[in-house]
Amino acid sequence: MGNDTVIGLEIHVQLLTKTKIFCNCSTDYFDQEPNSHTCPVCLGLPGSLPVLNKKAVDFAILTALALNCHINESNIFHRKNYFYPDLPKAYQISQFDRPLAENGFLEIRTEKSAESRNIRINRAHMEEDAGKLIHLERDGKTSSSLVDYNRSGIPLLEIVTEPDIQSSEEAIVFLQTLRSIVQYLGVCDGNLERGSMRCDANISIRNKENGELGTKTELKNMNSFRAIRQALDFEITRQRRLIEQGGKVLQETRRWDESSGKTVFMRSKEEALDYRYFPEPDLLPLFISQSWIESIENNIPELPDERKERFMKDYKLPHYDANRLVEVKPLGDYFERAAKNYNNYKQLANWILGELLCYLGQENIDIDKSPITPVALIELLELIDRGVISGKIAKNIFEEMFKTGQSAALLVEKSGSTQISNKEEIDDIIEKVVRDNCETVQDYISGKEKAIHFLVGQVMRYTKGRAQPDMVLSLLRERIDKT
Repeated sequence: MGNDTVIGLEIHVQLLTKTKIFCNCSTDYFDQEPNSHTCPVCLGLPGSLPVLNKKAVDFAILTALALNCHINESNIFHRKNYFYPDLPKAYQISQFDRPLAENGFLEIRTEKSAESRNIRINRAHMEEDAGKLIHLERDGKTSSSLVDYNRSGIPLLEIVTEPDIQSSEEAIVFLQTLRSIVQYLGVCDGNLERGSMRCDANISIRNKENGELGTKTELKNMNSFRAIRQALDFEITRQRRLIEQGGKVLQETRRWDESSGKTVFMRSKEEALDYRYFPEPDLLPLFISQSWIESIENNIPELPDERKERFMKDYKLPHYDANRLVEVKPLGDYFERAAKNYNNYKQLANWILGELLCYLGQENIDIDKSPITPVALIELLELIDRGVISGKIAKNIFEEMFKTGQSAALLVEKSGSTQISNKEEIDDIIEKVVRDNCETVQDYISGKEKAIHFLVGQVMRYTKGRAQPDMVLSLLRERIDKT
């Protein structure tokens, strides 16, 4: 029996406002003292009343417009009722049947696909975040749990896709594209590990023969693109095997367990009716005028796709390089700061996407905290361009720059690793190499072109990589031609 994978995503984006959605508490809660950023409103104390943060609405509208959504002129906040320790009021203020925005789409293209396609967005609605449970363990088991309400009341925009995604690869591309957009808009930092962007996924299997859609499961607890891909692949395989063996997929919520590499049962899946939605009596309906929408629409900044096209046009970068540079906004910003004072754009992109990202990844450092600044990187590349050091030596110097923060010029001076450009000095070494490798020289004379590269390598070995390879090759050919 043939079948297709069907995936829908629910993404929660924390909006980068200075204060929470319904009170004046600071949103700068990460790594802060537990419950130090709270007040009667976000703690749900009796008698406290919510007041809507206009900036949160501005950010939500901005994001919805970038996702090609229709903004509803009138929308209502609802109470979503359920009991959980991290929800102090025993309900969450959210939106239900009249959300902020609906009917959008986001264009994606995977590496395997020649054409792009649209993933439809069902809705984008505003809500408040819950608190955070901290589980304490003893002997490998949870012994007790504490609650930190600093996150309670952080403004969220929940973006819900239609079930248009057909693979884990498409899901990752969608999420990476969305992350780039919210970063460029300045509405969210898109940090999955810190939870400022979180993703739940609904997965089911459709029967190809009759088009019947199978029972869906919801996946939670995925805090990286790697975890999302692994969790989706595991759950897709689990459901397919279950169906092939005549079993039944249950409607349930499962969580990704990183240690075992499996999805595990969490709870039975709730339906909308289980939440007993009703309009929030303490908040008036929100009316969004056309002039309000237009004022935000007129200030949408350059988005990733536009920047990619500009990088390809202005810097003559290939599609692959431009696409990788704009994927994370701070990375594109780093490139542009460097490109202001260095015009070998392809070489600049190669070093950023190669050496720099490699070392940043190994040390788990963000690009905006790189110990090598754009100015420092340019200094190194200019030493290569002027023939002061070779590309090979430059890589060693780069490593020391990353470790110590010292300049390229200083490290080159300390190491004495400038290139040998003295022709007579290189001639002496070539003479020795030719004498010591008569058979290889004869191979080259008899037409084996690759033999000359072995000889170049021998010269580079004697000079410890300090000779200019092009000069060595030219002088070797000249010396052998005289033989």
